[in-house]
Amino acid sequence: MTSHTNPADIEAHRHYLNLLSQSFPTVAEASTEIINLEAILHLPKGTEHFLADIHGESEAFQHILKNASGNIKRKVRELFGNDIREAEIQELCTLIYYPEQKLELIKAAEPDINDWYHITIHKLVKVCRDVSSKYTRSKVRKSLSSDFCYIIEELLHERIDDSNKAAYINVIVDTIITTGRADDFIIALARVIQRLAIDQLHILGDIYDRGSGAHIIMDAMNQYHSWDIQWGNHDILWMGACAGNDACICNVLRLSLRYANLATLEEGYGINLVPLATFAMETYGNDPCTEFMPKLLKGSEMDEKTKLLTARMHKAISILQFKKEAEIFKRRPSWHMVDRCLLDCVDYEKGTCMLNGKEYAMNSCNFPTIDPANPNRLTAEEAALMERLHHSFAVSEKLHKHIRSILSHGCMYAIYNSNLLFHASIPLNEDGTLKEVELYGGKKYKGLQLMQHIGQTIRAAFENDTEQNERSFAIDYFLYLWCGKDSPLFDKSKMATFERYFLLDKETYKEEKGNYFKLRDNEEICDRILDAFGIKGPNRHIINGHVPVHASRGENPIKANGKLMVIDGGFSEAYHQETGIAGYTLVYHSRGFQLVQHEPFTSARDAIMRGIDIKSTTQIVEMSAHRMLVSDTDKGEELRSQIADLKELLYAYRHGIIKEK
Repeated sequence: MTSHTNPADIEAHRHYLNLLSQSFPTVAEASTEIINLEAILHLPKGTEHFLADIHGESEAFQHILKNASGNIKRKVRELFGNDIREAEIQELCTLIYYPEQKLELIKAAEPDINDWYHITIHKLVKVCRDVSSKYTRSKVRKSLSSDFCYIIEELLHERIDDSNKAAYINVIVDTIITTGRADDFIIALARVIQRLAIDQLHILGDIYDRGSGAHIIMDAMNQYHSWDIQWGNHDILWMGACAGNDACICNVLRLSLRYANLATLEEGYGINLVPLATFAMETYGNDPCTEFMPKLLKGSEMDEKTKLLTARMHKAISILQFKKEAEIFKRRPSWHMVDRCLLDCVDYEKGTCMLNGKEYAMNSCNFPTIDPANPNRLTAEEAALMERLHHSFAVSEKLHKHIRSILSHGCMYAIYNSNLLFHASIPLNEDGTLKEVELYGGKKYKGLQLMQHIGQTIRAAFENDTEQNERSFAIDYFLYLWCGKDSPLFDKSKMATFERYFLLDKETYKEEKGNYFKLRDNEEICDRILDAFGIKGPNRHIINGHVPVHASRGENPIKANGKLMVIDGGFSEAYHQETGIAGYTLVYHSRGFQLVQHEPFTSARDAIMRGIDIKSTTQIVEMSAHRMLVSDTDKGEELRSQIADLKELLYAYRHGIIKEK
């Protein structure tokens, strides 16, 4: 609705205005809300925080949330840089990040703890006052601990340099200390600072795989104040496993075994891997499984016996995966992926594989569960194993809770404040035009409509009232999203998993990137995509992750003359050697964009014991000519619409169209 003074128009909106009057039953209340909303429009915009490709690195992820990508340290330096030493700045920051653990260390070493409490509480209040300054009192109040809400409000909104209030404030702090509540109060303040340092968290996909703490990250997100996610290919794989796609279940298990990371499966979600281990030992007990040895990350240790068992489990689930994938590819011929049924292409006597009309030698050809006459048929033992694994995923309450959370907070794309967010790509033709991709029922979509309909297909897999054939397609479609040529989450010529395991010729490993990745440095192409999603304005951007930025080779994450920002710099430890860094985060505050490049995180223990923070380098990407206000954001547009509706309600009250309550 928009503001009108025409009684006929007001009458047409009477039903809506009657509903609105229940929340604002008098002229005074409606007027007060208009005043409040108009004032909010003139506050600085909240800080948005963008992360991508976390890949289970829970400690580094949680630390970056705690330090707001270095934003908290920057504020502490601005407030105290000329007054206290660098070591004291670091100690104060560590206290904000890890208050409970740091307090224990300080109390054990500090000779005059009451004096320390007094000085530290005043410092923390000053930091808290700074990070809360861009929010309304109401919003700040909602973020406060109920135990200390009134006290913190008093301290935040009183000035220490006011001589009339100095004694009052000092008595409050002294009383907190003498009543033994100082520790709890410091913890409460630290949490408020962390909470207010980031207004909105955007995760551009891939919480899962490689690292061991995806379930820990999801637990943290379920407690987080405001977040959204644009689904990544690894998230989709776990969503497919949760929905009951057996090929996705096999892929999830294979990747976990490949990186010797079973913590998320076993400890996080209670997936029983004993049947797989038993089957692997019985079936591949004499196989060295050389190609399937796990990739151990730095600092990981595994004895030879465990390593061999893991390799055999890895091979067992890989063969099962290839069989289950072939079953789906043949069921969905419109995907044009039957050529990826590579078990059909093996000459099991010669030990060769026919690929694109050329014969390639295999590094091994030990396949005890494969019948050359029907290579993709499961043995009775494999079928029984698959049934048990399927059941284990189906009954994992915590997994289903986490996937429901990803569904409720996520989609394939999002648009925030003229920024288009998605994980990987938008399918394009060679000339850069949007490519049509076929979905259920043979219907084809491109660009915005493609992303919307894929999102609907994904949700259909979890809705019991979805028509049976449509739901069956939706469950199968998770596999296409994982490895299909025109999937916005993959966008490559093929996924060369089979080739990497079994073929000697490394030329067969090549996965040609799709047109989006070839053309994304072209500003005109980025503008075309932004136009297709209806994003207007001079300062519009595409922000995505998926492909690690090789900073060590000089690759720039800012592309297309600033229109595109790629923020996957290798968060996962598995990528550190390849990228030379440990990820990017993007911060969008009222002054503009800052890209933060991180070095590898050692551990939370080092951060607490030695004050070691993640070393980060900040690059200013784009600064605004004026300080951006709430009025300049999507939220501002929403508030202006609410103000217009309230003004209509005022008109209706004052002209007797609607009576005050």
